Amino acid sequence: MVIAQYFVEFIFYSFLGWIWESIYCSINEKKWADRGFLFGPICPIYGSCVVATSALFSFFDFLSSPDFPIWGIFIICYIGSAVAEYATSWVLEKRFHARWWDYSRLPLNINGRICVPVSIAFGLAGVAIVRFLIPAIQGIHAVVPGIVYEILAIIFAAIFGADFALTEASLSALLKDVEKMHQEFNEKAQQRYDLYVKDYVERMSLNQKRIILGISKFTPRVGVPNLEEFHIKRSRLHNALKERIREMRK
Repeated sequence: MVIAQYFVEFIFYSFLGWIWESIYCSINEKKWADRGFLFGPICPIYGSCVVATSALFSFFDFLSSPDFPIWGIFIICYIGSAVAEYATSWVLEKRFHARWWDYSRLPLNINGRICVPVSIAFGLAGVAIVRFLIPAIQGIHAVVPGIVYEILAIIFAAIFGADFALTEASLSALLKDVEKMHQEFNEKAQQRYDLYVKDYVERMSLNQKRIILGISKFTPRVGVPNLEEFHIKRSRLHNALKERIREMRK
């Protein structure tokens, strides 16, 4: 039952993370932005971090004590979020050769994957979560029958598994097409290339369009001979795809 509870919590916190990401990005872009890696409205990195925090503070009783200092909670959440964000960025880039966020322009960043200002924000959010949200959720656990969590866990696991598999297939196909378009890029055939981009965008699924808009930048595979040329061409291709998608949404 404990595993079922944690998994339901994971889905719930991932959904809250998706809400936060979408609102934050929508404010920055001044229009609705559906952020997230999967088809469904969840951001797994948020769910994973909060569940890990909940498990950690439950396992070590002294961490849950009212006497445990807030600055201690902040440091734990600060370091934990930084490690999780860096690891997630690295894994996604190695798998898909793309970045969903890039902090290169922010101060005190490490390889553009994490930065001090964002980690501080996550640390502060962690304090609020540990002090208020997690205790409230634990209070709900005390009154909800275990069978409810087991049923919900089975349902959510089936949906999450299917969502992950579909997203993996969709994203892999998308990135193969982007790689092909990148190889066919030719300055002397710009007009034909623009038509190619337009035609391809019209055939993209809604989720593939959302993924393209959510990716911060593409990164090269190992062994690319000319990195500068790669970044120039891939950036132009990425911008062309995003511009065409936005035009179609007007």
